[in-house]
Amino acid sequence: MGVDLGLLGSLTPLTRVSGAFALMIGLLAAYWLLRVGREARLGQVPRAAWWSVPGLAMVLFAPVLDVPALFGIGAAVLLIAEFWPGAFVFSRRKPGVAWPLVSLLLGAVLTLAIVSAPEVDSVAVGAALMLLLAGAGGLISSVLYPPAAARTPGFGVRWQAVQSPELPDLTVTLTEHGAQLRNISRRTLNLAGWSPASVNGWLRLRDEGGQPLNTLRAGQTAFLPLDGQESGVRVWYVAGGTSGTPLLFRADWTPRVHANYRVLN
Repeated sequence: MGVDLGLLGSLTPLTRVSGAFALMIGLLAAYWLLRVGREARLGQVPRAAWWSVPGLAMVLFAPVLDVPALFGIGAAVLLIAEFWPGAFVFSRRKPGVAWPLVSLLLGAVLTLAIVSAPEVDSVAVGAALMLLLAGAGGLISSVLYPPAAARTPGFGVRWQAVQSPELPDLTVTLTEHGAQLRNISRRTLNLAGWSPASVNGWLRLRDEGGQPLNTLRAGQTAFLPLDGQESGVRVWYVAGGTSGTPLLFRADWTPRVHANYRVLN
């Protein structure tokens, strides 16, 4: 599939890309779009992962522009976009479709202009591919993002008949300043309220920054302010939708101040 080096100077730059190389670029782009869709279903949107778009462009145009260094830079950018801790982040709002549609439209118009032009411009081709890939990723992220709940379960859930799920949706980890509550299921939990086990109260769940949380998506965490004398927590929530049966998460432990007096039977 490679091009004869003797004819290289008389051919357009794009013909320097072999079929196998183009297939590799296509597979990388398809993988990225699939991952964007998978993370969107879990309520996450791309952040550092957007660097995959210019990274793929640099890898593609390394042979086109005859600049081997671009391949190494592009590969490094792709690795950063894939493994950076903030590659995908949770979003409280559904991503919009306006800019992805504009990106797709511009990419399509540029592609038509390239096809109708007497000569192929490599820079124009790269811009068209980046616009189409970014627009497709943004559109997939918006379309597959889980719909928001119609409303947040209110205080009335506290007095309704509740049940405990067969398999736990939540886990709690004690920290120096309280406890961290994590959604370990693969569904969104609509939060109602919580209370320490020793208090007949009703508190709103919040994140580490103190912002109220109405939902807890898969893998997302909430912060529960507790002192060392608390022996457990109670969390009320509805899974998947507000019309479902209210669920109660119970977690009990020996307070740290009494840990030395614990007796195992």
